[in-house]
Amino acid sequence: MKKIDWYILKKFLSTFFFAILMFTVISVVVDISEKTDDFVRSNLSFRQIVMQYYIGFIPYIIAFLFPLFVFLAVIFFASKMAARTEVIAILSSGVSFRRYLRAFVVGGVFLGSILWWADRFIVPKANQIRTDFQAKYVDTDPYNPSQAQLNRIHFRIDPVTYAGMAFYDTLRKTGSQFYMYRLNDSDKLVYNLRAEGISWDTATKKWRLDNLIERKINGLHETVSMDIQRKVDLHLAPSELNNDFYIQDKLTTPQLDVYIKREKLRGAEGVNTLEVERYRRDATPVAVFLLTMIGACIASRKIRGGSGVHLALGIFISAVYIIANQFSTVFSTKGHLPPFWAAWIPNIIFLFVAWGLYRKAPK
Repeated sequence: MKKIDWYILKKFLSTFFFAILMFTVISVVVDISEKTDDFVRSNLSFRQIVMQYYIGFIPYIIAFLFPLFVFLAVIFFASKMAARTEVIAILSSGVSFRRYLRAFVVGGVFLGSILWWADRFIVPKANQIRTDFQAKYVDTDPYNPSQAQLNRIHFRIDPVTYAGMAFYDTLRKTGSQFYMYRLNDSDKLVYNLRAEGISWDTATKKWRLDNLIERKINGLHETVSMDIQRKVDLHLAPSELNNDFYIQDKLTTPQLDVYIKREKLRGAEGVNTLEVERYRRDATPVAVFLLTMIGACIASRKIRGGSGVHLALGIFISAVYIIANQFSTVFSTKGHLPPFWAAWIPNIIFLFVAWGLYRKAPK
């Protein structure tokens, strides 16, 4: 790293941090205007709103806008350098275009690493604060008294044991029409249990079954037993039955890995959404590096129209990237596209875009 590299890197980082700071302030102001009624209805003080919501909202919005503003920052300051013929002077002095990109590579890797670490540990903790407030004060529906009630829950306890219930109340931690059955190696039913009611016993940390019928099947022989009440360990906590729509945003990456593995074992629905989120946490930091290279290759050419044309082109490319991201996510969650490819296809596309722009960049 020489003086020219430090000069470019300083311009890069200062432009990025200034842009993301300004737009974060604007985002907070817009969010306040949208949620004013919710804040008034919550009866919370200004300090409580900041500590219980905006301390989580700000990291979330920064992470959400991070790749876009890295790209726009590169476009903005690199086009200014090109307009002042600084890029021409650098290349005319005998510096190759590859050598000129060294500072951009360092900056892209540095910012991508920050986002990668934040997406794994910092942003999920911030999302827990933000989404808890959102669920309590914003997403509530006063006209829906059964909001905390879930119907037709099915899950897998272990590879051969399945269970479920027709109704579950997350507040009272009680359910009805519980069933559990077990298969053998030949996928034949060997055990069946049904209970009229199920509830969580906080003292023993087990589930209590009421009015149950148990059947043990051994070939053509069947043993039936009945019991008024029994406590069983389902290896399942009540919190795992809560219908948390923000669960993939609130878990750190190690926690998300464990949660995905458990949900797959239980045969739960919506695992694709969790896996897309998991792979995206690794793919987005790579996108930061790719967008940095694309921005540097676009904006380093001095053209008529200057920064305005570069920014317009940058916004267009950003829109294409966002659309590609959304399409791949929908194809995975609603279709048959594997989650890994849903997260990485936009990066693969833009890798070829970056290579093509590099080949055509001024040398």
